[in-house]
Amino acid sequence: MTDTAQPVSELYDIAVIGGGINGVGIAADAAGRGLSVFLCERDDLASHTSSASSKLIHGGLRYLEHYELRLVREALAEREVLLAKAPHIVKPLRFVLPHRPHLRPAWMIRAGLFLYDHLGRREQLPGSRGVRFGSDSPLKPDIRRGFEYSDCWVDDARLVVLNAMAAREHGAHIHTRTQCLSAKRAGAIWHVELQRENGTRFSLRAKALVNAAGPWVAQFMAENLQQRPPYGIRLIQGSHIIVPRLYDGDHAYIMQNEDRRIVFAIPYLGRYTLIGTTDREYRGDPAQVRISGEEIAYLLSVANTHFRTQLAPADIRHTFAGVRPLCDDESDNPSVVTRDYTLALTAESGLAPLLSVFGGKLTTYRKLAESAMVQLKPFFAQMGSHWTATTPLPGGEGMTTSEALADALTATIEGIDPALARRWANLYGARAWTMVGKTRSVADLGEPLGQGLYRLEVDYLRRAEWASQVDDILWRRTKLGLSFTPQETDRLRQYLLEPLKGAPRSCDAA
Repeated sequence: MTDTAQPVSELYDIAVIGGGINGVGIAADAAGRGLSVFLCERDDLASHTSSASSKLIHGGLRYLEHYELRLVREALAEREVLLAKAPHIVKPLRFVLPHRPHLRPAWMIRAGLFLYDHLGRREQLPGSRGVRFGSDSPLKPDIRRGFEYSDCWVDDARLVVLNAMAAREHGAHIHTRTQCLSAKRAGAIWHVELQRENGTRFSLRAKALVNAAGPWVAQFMAENLQQRPPYGIRLIQGSHIIVPRLYDGDHAYIMQNEDRRIVFAIPYLGRYTLIGTTDREYRGDPAQVRISGEEIAYLLSVANTHFRTQLAPADIRHTFAGVRPLCDDESDNPSVVTRDYTLALTAESGLAPLLSVFGGKLTTYRKLAESAMVQLKPFFAQMGSHWTATTPLPGGEGMTTSEALADALTATIEGIDPALARRWANLYGARAWTMVGKTRSVADLGEPLGQGLYRLEVDYLRRAEWASQVDDILWRRTKLGLSFTPQETDRLRQYLLEPLKGAPRSCDAA
């Protein structure tokens, strides 16, 4: 090559645009089948929809009313799969459904719960039953009976990060804070132009392109690919409030409202109750979605209709909102727009394929990724078989219980606060040992940055989990944002400006 020759950009089998749950799920599945994979995310992993969910792995009891039996069956089966794959971040959760006869008759609820118990494979989770509420119930006295059933809780943002780690460990290149500017077909190859956060640009080539841009899936096709989207997207806003703990116990409530929607009240971080979600059409920039005053009033009203403890706006400790990108089925009611996913493959003869992801829900991301691989299989004869159903996510390897792991950490690291050991066990699972390394004393964890966060943990998150900014660490990796003081936040921000010692020289640390 002469000095004036242009370098040939790297060639991948698949380039994935989008670092939400569907993008990282597809990247992990493809990399584990032996394909070379590149993934870029404009912001941090799980920056938008995938960290703004109700934190549930669930079949979707209310979807039965809309006859979405395939979706519910698939989601119910996935509860057991994800419990086994990531027991540190996916936990069984019992739901209590107070009965309000004027909204749904008891026979209808019993029939729905019978289907819920039997539509999907259920091995670990107990079935449904009727319950009666006594004088010690946190519910209002006129609510005397109800029903109870099982689903699961999940740390949604960590589910995304763990799938990105799984993709990397199978050879995928993961670039965060990297925007795809454009992609153009040249025969059987995509030429992709990208820009890092610092403004530098680079290019790559790929044999297939996956558009998993979430709320921006249609916009990305129209503006960056210069193609007409095959489906419309309905942006449905879902908002949540976090309040001090409303009731004792580790069960959740599913509350029926007069508009026939349902709202959850879910135990959160031991000290709070998470209440949500709303459903309303959203037409703005998905990156700027915020809870509205109407939504706050709506969620408070539903909670106050059910619980003895009455809430006011001043009780709210935090709010968050996200936009669900649902495939437009022309429904007049945002609550009944299908949560199912649609995969659109554009693959004219001789041209590189484009696979776009429309819709979907957190619970079924793994099945969506398997479906994506089925669509792409004809273009990659060397693609391996499915593998994700039985392979643990990072941290799930060899796990028994989070309690046992926390006890082991407490016994190993002299002086560690048991609460910190429990937090590590629930966040990192078996990878807590990778983070700790040879550390055997709390004195070796480095500077305490606040609320049990030490330099050792921050350095691990920067090195192993793509964390580079305060929100990455406090809200998406650790959930410590609710307790950090402004002074502690400023100190963490200052520390993140310091060079990371021993940082790997690779795109995966970007």
